[in-house]
Amino acid sequence: MDARLNYYGNSVGTKVLKHLVSASKALSDSTLPATVRHLVEIRASQINGCGFCTDMHTKEAAHSGETSVRLNLVAAWREATVFTEAERAVLELTEQGTRVADAAGGVTDEAWANVAKHFDEDQLAALVSQIAVINAYNRINIINQQPAGSYTVGMFG
Repeated sequence: MDARLNYYGNSVGTKVLKHLVSASKALSDSTLPATVRHLVEIRASQINGCGFCTDMHTKEAAHSGETSVRLNLVAAWREATVFTEAERAVLELTEQGTRVADAAGGVTDEAWANVAKHFDEDQLAALVSQIAVINAYNRINIINQQPAGSYTVGMFG
């Protein structure tokens, strides 16, 4: 399988990615825990069917110390006992924020109130932004049919 175009080597694609990478850097510098950011990246990528991002973010999470049990259960988090109450709230918000068309109403007040119990305003801003940024990356890779499986940890710096 080949990508439709060399998006990462294209001058326009490179300019767009530069800004997404800057946004990602701001998020990694935030006080939102890395574990939470990884869960958002993985769950949104699974929902969107972005193999490239799912490959990348599961490998990065594992490298950061995430367990294989938790990684394997992200897609089935509702029935899993390995996630904290805060992480479950994050996964719910990620699903609702990613499935905006499917959710027929977007993010519910209940989901927002649940996540707001666990995070301060700066962390909430980072969380909302993390959901938006990973969805942007997912769409680029899905449209381009970016192949998955060859990512190595730290490949992009």
